[in-house]
Parts: sequence; structure tokens; C-alpha cells
Amino acid sequence: MQKVKLPLTVDPVKDAQRRLDYDGYYAINQLERLSESVSKVLSDAQVRLSFFIDPQKLVVMKGQATVDIEVVCQRCQKAFMQTIDCTFCYSPVANLDQADVLPEIYEPIEFNEFGEIDLLGTVEDELILSLPIVPLHSSEHCEVSVAEQVFGELPEELAKKPNPFAVLASLKQK
Repeated sequence: MQKVKLPLTVDPVKDAQRRLDYDGYYAINQLERLSESVSKVLSDAQVRLSFFIDPQKLVVMKGQATVDIEVVCQRCQKAFMQTIDCTFCYSPVANLDQADVLPEIYEPIEFNEFGEIDLLGTVEDELILSLPIVPLHSSEHCEVSVAEQVFGELPEELAKKPNPFAVLASLKQK
């Protein structure tokens, strides 16, 4: 199947009624917010989406997205490539007040004034949420060895300072 460029917005109700599936991509230059969050976006975001109506008569958008990025290892400060892969499952709502009645397996997503959802924004949000909090190489690929890492040792000038929380200990004893 040939990959096609995905639309920026979709009408999830119509797509669910037709049980549409999308298999396509968003180009690197479309992923502006993701580019701001990482060193570099290395590939197009490959996206698969399925729209359907579940047994409770709810419109559902289920999807999966993958993209290659470059991030900086927080241990050795060297850039490395990482693949981000995420899955998501949404049910569109007219307003977020309706989100309380959705089953827990669905995330709510709001329609815009035209009854559409921002597909690019949603996929990009999911990719950003899947980024590592602290990017690190695996220890065998990192230039900083475990032997060079120091944990729990304070410089002498800090070790001599009184503990600012010692006052709380005295309150606890009273």
C-alpha cells in the first residue's frame, strides 16, 4: 500500500460511519512543535488511523504513529537517534463536559466549529507526550561509564552546612 500525505483535519463522524482507515504520513516540515521539543526530527511521522463506531454507538478514532528523532543524551551530552512510537484512542465530543460520560479507554477530543478534529495537532501531541523525560543512551553506548558517575557524595563545603530542615525535626519532637 502506498503511503499518502494525511489531511490536516478530518470529520470523525463521517469517517466512522464509512469505517475509514488512513495509512499515511506527515512530512518533517509539518511537525513544527515536535521539532521545537527535540534536537532534530529525522523522518516523516508514519501514521495509521482507524475510524469506527463502537458497540456503545460512540465514534472512535484509534491510531498509531512512529517517527525518528535526534535527542541529546543527558549523561554524555552527545546526540543520538531514537524512534518514538505511540498508540492512542480518542472519542470526539462537542464539549469537554461530555468527556465525563466516556468510558476510560477513550480520551476525549473536541470538535472544532466545523465538526472536524485537528488531526495533525492530535498526532503531534501524542508524539510529544511519548518523548522520553530524560533522554539517555543505553549504558553500553554512552561515553560516560558507570564508574565515572557519582551518586550521593557532596562537596565538603556543602557537607559542613547545617541542614535547613533540621528545624522541622525539632517541631516533630514537640
